[in-house]
Amino acid sequence: MKRAALAALLLCGSPANAATDSLHALYAKGAYDAAMQAGAAAGSAEGYAVAARAALADAALRPAPCLDCLKRAENFARRAIAADPGLADGHVWLAAALGYESRLTGLIRAKLRGAPGEAKAALDAALKDDPANPYALAAMGGWNMEIVHVGGAYLADHLYGASEAAGIALFDRAVQAAPHNVAVHYQIALSLAGFDPAGYRARVIRELDAAIAAPAASAYERDMQGRAAELAALLRRGDGQSDGRNDSGDDDKFAALLHRYQGYP
Repeated sequence: MKRAALAALLLCGSPANAATDSLHALYAKGAYDAAMQAGAAAGSAEGYAVAARAALADAALRPAPCLDCLKRAENFARRAIAADPGLADGHVWLAAALGYESRLTGLIRAKLRGAPGEAKAALDAALKDDPANPYALAAMGGWNMEIVHVGGAYLADHLYGASEAAGIALFDRAVQAAPHNVAVHYQIALSLAGFDPAGYRARVIRELDAAIAAPAASAYERDMQGRAAELAALLRRGDGQSDGRNDSGDDDKFAALLHRYQGYP
């Protein structure tokens, strides 16, 4: 992180910094195709990282899952890492791409490919370079929760060293690092709702509310606020029931919408 901060100071006002800012501006306004093209054309680690982030946003916002879109994001992220292995963003977006791909290809194919382990290694690398990176912290928390959810607590611990407690601790650190980050709150809510919607109901609502209330820094975050509002509304419709559920099928609607927003087919 110190290296990244020093680099930012050295680049301040330079053409390279201006070029990176223009790439981020394309991403922020939702011009994802343009951000991907310009990022790839820049040929720098930062350019490829922005392209990977734009490809992930584009994939997430499509009406149906798109494996080719995720592969494109993965490719950009790998190019970012190859250009600068110390850039945290490249590792974060690689882990994200691998995670979403695994949801489309299934657990067995993901394990055969070594995707869970590679995603963990990418996040470890990101946090080594930038220990307070909120995206890396939230993603690592989500990685722990998903491994436990899919494989059970025992296998998750013995095969990957993952645990529910570690996931929650990482989520807490992510929120502390970026208390007003829309995407961080939203991703934490999705992860907890997918893991145990009843047990984490109160925190899921709290994270969704935080995502809705935070200032959106990009078009993508505004879209995520709209999704957060949909999910929060469905959850709250059951609050008046004695057993925490409702009779109108809103829990089923919530589960279906959650499944879609998590990137499952």
